[in-house]
Amino acid sequence: MDLREPGKTSINLVLYECFVLTIVLSSVSSIKVKAPSEINAVRGDDITLPCSFSSSSGTTSRMSVDWSFTAEGGSTRQSLFHFSAQAFPPSHGPFKGRINWLGSPSRGEASIQLINASLADNGTYTCSVKNPPDTHGGPAQIQLTVTPKKVTIRLSEVMVLLLFILLPSAVITLVLLCRMVCPCCPPRGTSAKGQGYHSSIEVTERDVYGYKPPVQKQRTATCCEMLFTDSDYEDDYHLPHAHHKGNDMEESPC
Repeated sequence: MDLREPGKTSINLVLYECFVLTIVLSSVSSIKVKAPSEINAVRGDDITLPCSFSSSSGTTSRMSVDWSFTAEGGSTRQSLFHFSAQAFPPSHGPFKGRINWLGSPSRGEASIQLINASLADNGTYTCSVKNPPDTHGGPAQIQLTVTPKKVTIRLSEVMVLLLFILLPSAVITLVLLCRMVCPCCPPRGTSAKGQGYHSSIEVTERDVYGYKPPVQKQRTATCCEMLFTDSDYEDDYHLPHAHHKGNDMEESPC
């Protein structure tokens, strides 16, 4: 009769269970999935949602990738993308036609691209990868924040060059137009009688308004002036005529 001590039997049983558990766990390894925790983008951008994984087993045809989305402030998770030997993008909903597969299972890549991001795309994106027998492992989550696009003015070299050329030309043209339409002061070099040199592009006051200055009557010479300017013969000629017209002509003050 083989009698065994109760203590040794329980110890052997525990060791046997540990051995079996070790064999089972060695056949099933965990898979590690990595992704950035936060991504910031601008509305209208095409955003890459990166996701990578590492597995102790080689990638097989049973390998699968699942992407899901939870809206900001929401609690419902909706399926976004699925890959299993081929890509299955969303066929309906707001993400239809806006998801591209960028992954490469052989290199451990499971990334996707979100086209034309909008403010409604703010939320949490979850990447889950399974590669049997590596099926144990937590997913990776990305918090996406999309902000409105800021209005910026970018001046190219051509625009800057045109600005420096056109602006002075516009100022000069404006000054010339103002002087043509509103001649506030006479050009430099004009005499006191308003006569002076005019350039070929300058319009005078007479041309603009049709204004004709009054014709100044020619002043007749006095006897004193004729005395000093005429010769002796001319004095003899003018004095008789002046004598005959003495009644009509006012006597000049000499």
